[in-house]
Amino acid sequence: MIRKKAFVAAFAAATVIAAAGMASAAASGAFDSAQAGDAGKHNPQPQRGPKNVIFFLGDGMGTQEITAARYYQGVRNKLNVDRARYTGFDTTWSVKPGVKAPYLPDYDPDSASTGSSWATGRKTIDERISQGPSSAENVPGTNYETVLELAQKRGLKVGDVSTAEITDATPAVLASHMSLRGCQGPADMAACPKETKAAGGLGSIAEQEVDHKVDVLLGGGRGRFEQQITGGPYAGKTVVDQAKANGVQYVTDAAGLKSVKAGKPVLGLFNKSNMSLEWSGPAAALGKGGAAQSCQENQRPASEPSLADMTSKAISLLENKKGFFLQVEGASIDKQDHATNACGQIGETVNFDKAIGVALDYQKMHPDTLVVVTADHSHTSQIVGEDASGTGLPTGYSTNLTTKDGQTLTLTYGTAGFGGDGKAPVASGPSQQHTGAVVPVWANGPGAEAVLGTNDHTHLFDVLQGR
Repeated sequence: MIRKKAFVAAFAAATVIAAAGMASAAASGAFDSAQAGDAGKHNPQPQRGPKNVIFFLGDGMGTQEITAARYYQGVRNKLNVDRARYTGFDTTWSVKPGVKAPYLPDYDPDSASTGSSWATGRKTIDERISQGPSSAENVPGTNYETVLELAQKRGLKVGDVSTAEITDATPAVLASHMSLRGCQGPADMAACPKETKAAGGLGSIAEQEVDHKVDVLLGGGRGRFEQQITGGPYAGKTVVDQAKANGVQYVTDAAGLKSVKAGKPVLGLFNKSNMSLEWSGPAAALGKGGAAQSCQENQRPASEPSLADMTSKAISLLENKKGFFLQVEGASIDKQDHATNACGQIGETVNFDKAIGVALDYQKMHPDTLVVVTADHSHTSQIVGEDASGTGLPTGYSTNLTTKDGQTLTLTYGTAGFGGDGKAPVASGPSQQHTGAVVPVWANGPGAEAVLGTNDHTHLFDVLQGR
């Protein structure tokens, strides 16, 4: 039975206790990462809980985003995630850069720092990939060992799936260590010069993911892997060339993925950038928004596999006697929230939920499997009254959608003002911001009760190891 660790969030008057190996925080609210234990020196523990772990991350999928998807589908039509037996909440704060520890809390994090939280059990600054804080943002910190690396040490097979570029922040935190999340391919390393292979570093995120020998790596980002390596034995070759030279099966479309056989590692890159959206629909407009419309579904090209298909294939490829660890990200919930694209956001959430259904069906037939679902941070969209008028009109961007119940669902976005100089409205607004609210966590399977209550994201590091 997994022991539940409490997290008491009271910066002004209490001690913060996060996951094992985390530091206590001073009563002033400071976080001292220097007391967080010896980074990168976790000892892999004997498997006492689940044999298999499937971790789902809905990027930016806060309570409003999942509720919007639920309401659009029809209030009596439950989502797959509603089948989970246990539900809790997690805080998601990161830390601010400082000259030295203790580091102060940052209440509105990015996906790199939050991903590092559950991947390593430690807090870090925004933009950082499984690497500790340092005196400045452009100074590399200490590499933190990840839950994927620990699973490999235990002999488990491992997989990483995303609808984003597979080198983006969330998939990157499992199998790479980088001071800035933007250093994704060999040609993207200008801001990380000390971490290139030519300088004796680990190389770009794409290079590290291949070097980590991840058994199943599926998503977008083909352009990053087609860049030429600048140092080491594969200098002058592309990252794809390196993968192939090491016996990796390389596929670029849905048909190729379907034909892949178990036994050798798989690299599937189905778009040069992020994978295509599932739904499209009306653009947001300032104030009350336009007339209510339905979303246009089934917009993804047939050449790109769905997230549910990638999840199903990954599970079948990873199955073995010792067990596996798989992370699956629904990435563009966040990206479309940033873009005030309500139908894009909801469509990505609905299709992320279909992938969750695949895992929960598998878990039902394989009760030694733990399924955990959460978000990395909350986001901007809000469900508001569709009949607002006069002084009650939204001040940001709004979209009105006709739901499957035949009613109007109004989503408004107001965390980036009116755009431009902040004084005059523009046709399309700037990128909306994340928000700092707690995120929901759902779980089924052995040890799932550990998500109950309110914890911190670092707590998931232990949950995902089954301890």
